[in-house]
Amino acid sequence: MTGAAMTVADDGSREPWGEERRGPYPIGLGVVLVTVAMLFSAFTAALLVRRTGADWTPLPLPPILWVNTVVLLISSGAVEAARLRQGRAGTDTWLGVALGLGALFLLGQLAAWRSFVQQGVLLRTGPHPAFFYLLSGVHGAHILGGIGVLGWTLHRARRGAYGPTRHTGLTHAAIYWHFMGAVWLWLLAVLAVL
Repeated sequence: MTGAAMTVADDGSREPWGEERRGPYPIGLGVVLVTVAMLFSAFTAALLVRRTGADWTPLPLPPILWVNTVVLLISSGAVEAARLRQGRAGTDTWLGVALGLGALFLLGQLAAWRSFVQQGVLLRTGPHPAFFYLLSGVHGAHILGGIGVLGWTLHRARRGAYGPTRHTGLTHAAIYWHFMGAVWLWLLAVLAVL
């Protein structure tokens, strides 16, 4: 970049104006988060209305869901540890841990579905199981997307893309991942407590 003010970051790389260019990513992330929040809010509203029906029978949830919740919370902690490192040694390790735990969460969700199937609790069994399959499936799809984002962020971290002044992508990945963890806690409360 010629003619622009350049500074040297702590890691020796040259950065224009001493900070990372932000681009449209914060707005895009905001749109995604608002859209996901609206989607799950609509599902929650539908569940609250539907549960007043005479055919609503509460369903005990598989215990593995509580283990999955802990796995997702630890994964969120690993993402935060990676974000706090901001490109220093260990960032990629923490991202790898988070990615692996995210995959473990999805496997745990499949195990919960399998548990229901083995008990004969299917999508058509009733409205509560239908909402469980719908909500956990849509959330799982968003987690799968988050795993893709974590994989891309890990790839970039291994290539040295993040540093003390260049960490926006890492921060955005962390925000999305934490948001999906919060959505899961909400869904679990809706499915288990309501």
